[in-house]
Amino acid sequence: MKVFINKRIPEIGIKMLEEAGLEVVIPENSNLSQEEWLQYCKDSDIILNVGQNKYGKEFFDECPNIKAIALYSVGFDHVDIREANKRNIPVGNTPDVLSRATSDIAFLLMQSVARRASYYFERVKSDNWGDFDPLHALGQELYGKTLGVFGLGRIGFEMAEKCKRAFDMNIIYHNRNHNEEAENELGAKYVSFDELVEQSDVLSIHANFTKEHADLFNESVFKKMKSDAIFINTARGGFHNQVDLYNALTKKEIWGAGLDVTNPEPMLHDDPILGLSNVCILPHIGSATVEARNGMAKLAAENIIAFSKGEKMPHCANPEVYK
Repeated sequence: MKVFINKRIPEIGIKMLEEAGLEVVIPENSNLSQEEWLQYCKDSDIILNVGQNKYGKEFFDECPNIKAIALYSVGFDHVDIREANKRNIPVGNTPDVLSRATSDIAFLLMQSVARRASYYFERVKSDNWGDFDPLHALGQELYGKTLGVFGLGRIGFEMAEKCKRAFDMNIIYHNRNHNEEAENELGAKYVSFDELVEQSDVLSIHANFTKEHADLFNESVFKKMKSDAIFINTARGGFHNQVDLYNALTKKEIWGAGLDVTNPEPMLHDDPILGLSNVCILPHIGSATVEARNGMAKLAAENIIAFSKGEKMPHCANPEVYK
């Protein structure tokens, strides 16, 4: 079977595929046009996808040869799972291995925003230390505050645990289901969405993104948040309306924001939100550690190898395809 990888991944994954006897195709130029990318897909049996290429009805109609897709990501919102199921195509993802790394970024953003680290770093770079001013651009402490988690899965749990251990923060969360592990180990309390929004000192998003979540955090939601609340998004940029977020920050409806994902992504370099002192924005680097990226490559390769042997993918986003 021929496996198309649209961008180079850590060597551990490539080596696993080759040792399993699979033909691996990786373009020398990773910046493929849509037409070039599509041609590689048409010439392959399996895709190991890196990035946010879209897999919907149109794609599957054009590439009926595709038998399986392995994503180099946890999220699978860029794949039409219903269409994949119709065509009996399993879609693998890479859960758990990047939970710590991604929660580290959420934790980093929370602290960076709370202490206005980006703002002060820019002052140092521009040689603008200024005179000591006891009231200028003060940050806030996090001890004993309330962390609200939207989507308390593995990554959300890691974030909550860090906040609990480091700052003795109270944990509240909103999920489709109760998380008994978090309730037992961290004293987490399940609340309604409105209660989450109204009670959180820090609100951090860790849910899987669906179309129903588009612009969920918008003007009306930001107005319900505490005026000294910090908004953190390391999940998907589509969760928040960025114009509404900017307005909420400038109107002081909320206190600060930390983003590893933006809406749109990549964001415009002149987006006015970048000029705010109470904002820290990173370019979607949640999984950008050697350990996490190696782990993702390994899981993606395991999914493909299992499929090539006629076995169930061990990490499958649509396990119903096997029923």
